[in-house]
Amino acid sequence: AGNVAMDAARTALRMGAENVYIVYRRTKAEMPARREEIEHAEEEGVQFAMLAAPLRFNGDAEMRLQSVTLQKMELGEPDASGRRRPVPVEGETYDLPTDLAIVALGTRSNPILLDATPDLEQNKWGYIQTNEETGETSIPNVFAGGDIVTGAATVILAMGAGRKAGQEIVKRLLA
Repeated sequence: AGNVAMDAARTALRMGAENVYIVYRRTKAEMPARREEIEHAEEEGVQFAMLAAPLRFNGDAEMRLQSVTLQKMELGEPDASGRRRPVPVEGETYDLPTDLAIVALGTRSNPILLDATPDLEQNKWGYIQTNEETGETSIPNVFAGGDIVTGAATVILAMGAGRKAGQEIVKRLLA
C-alpha cells in the first residue's frame, strides 16, 4: 500500500481494468503511501481489501490466474516502527477473483542481482554503492540509480540519477 502500489493500481484502471484492488495487511491509517496518493486512488475507483494478506495465487489447468487466496488479519501490538503488527486470524481465509496480479512490495532489488554480482559493493543497508558524481558502481562502466541506491525516494531523484549517469556515459563515449 505504498506509492508504487497506488501508481500501479491507478494505471491499471486507466488501461481498462474493470476492478482494481489493493490488498493490504493493515488498515488505511497504517498505509505507507502519501495521503494524496491514497485519496487520488480512491477517487479514481481503486478498491481496498484491508486487513488481508495474500497467501497464494490460484490458477486454472492452463496456469491462468483465477484468484488470490487472502488471509484475514487483525492488528496486534505495535512493532519496532510503532505501527500495530498485523496478525493472522486463525482459519479465516477467502478468495478474491482476479485474472492479473501486480506485486508492489517495496524498494529492494531482486536478490538474485546482488547474489549473482558479488563485485557490486553495497552500503550497510544493502543498497548499491555508487559514486555520487557519476552514478558508477564498484564495477567499472556499470551505473545504478533510484531506489536501489537511495532507498525509497522520489521519481524526481531517480530521474536525476539517470540523467547524471547518462551524462557520464556520453562523456566517456565521446572521449
